[in-house]
Amino acid sequence: MIVIQSYFVAVLMCVITMLCWGSWANTQKLASKKWAFQLFYWDYSLGVLILSLILAFTMGSTGEEGRSFLADLGQADGKAIGSALLGGAVFNIANLLIVVAINIAGMAVAFPIGIGLALVIGVIVNYVATPLGNPVILFAGVALVVIAIIIDAIAYRKHSGGGMSATTKGITISILGGILMGFFYRFVAASMATDFANPEVGRLTPYTASVIFALGLLLSNFVWNTFFMYKPISGDRATYRDYFKKGGTKLHMIGILGGMIWSLGMSFSIIASGQAGYAISYGLGQGATLIAALWGVFIWKEFGNAEGLKGLLLAMFLFFLAGLALIIASRLV
Repeated sequence: MIVIQSYFVAVLMCVITMLCWGSWANTQKLASKKWAFQLFYWDYSLGVLILSLILAFTMGSTGEEGRSFLADLGQADGKAIGSALLGGAVFNIANLLIVVAINIAGMAVAFPIGIGLALVIGVIVNYVATPLGNPVILFAGVALVVIAIIIDAIAYRKHSGGGMSATTKGITISILGGILMGFFYRFVAASMATDFANPEVGRLTPYTASVIFALGLLLSNFVWNTFFMYKPISGDRATYRDYFKKGGTKLHMIGILGGMIWSLGMSFSIIASGQAGYAISYGLGQGATLIAALWGVFIWKEFGNAEGLKGLLLAMFLFFLAGLALIIASRLV
């Protein structure tokens, strides 16, 4: 399999992760007028699995280091497989909860709570497990990213006129989703070998872990997403009949594309973690919030002409860039 040996290349892969994680939701936005999010999410889940398999049979099955995908899968023990499956299931419910919370409490409340908690918890948990990088610089970078997320929320609230209701229900769901989102990456990391070039017996390489994670996401959809389809906390009820009757080829392909984009980011993140460390890989990936904000401001015009908000938006981008720079530098000091 292909193993990354350069920190510079690892950082580039983390930047690609950031771009992918910050961009995949554009496909949901394209489909949202005709397609309930729960139905889109089935195609998204299939896309995550498809891309992980493509990488497993290409990058994960060529090269002279490590184990090829099928050989790695054949020797994997139950504990490693279970941990990666659990990571997929935890991510799935966390992602769905944060989307529901945004619908209830509004972007300005749910987003900073959910993603902010996920970023802080994820970096702390993964750094404690694998302490790579200067902790002072790393967590200073995380703090700046969190500040940027809060500024983004303030700008969104000002743009909306402060009219969104921050219900207790929405805040509670945001907190739960953020906590779960902060832990899913650790379950995947725990399933993998510590040395990708010479992986331990029973543990997974990143390519195999990505596939098992994707299976966990898809299988858990039959529980989590079925619940949200038939007993929606927010929005309209959807059914399996709707999925097969209302969705044309174009809608299904948009959802699959969204999943493939997110999956490329996830795979690159854990492949890069061998050089960058799990805390840095995860932290840089969560810079996706900056990319999502750029899409929202410049493409989807979610802030209108941004009059009166330019100072806040500029501050948000500067804090994000400074935070990401510190996260990258933490491995160099």
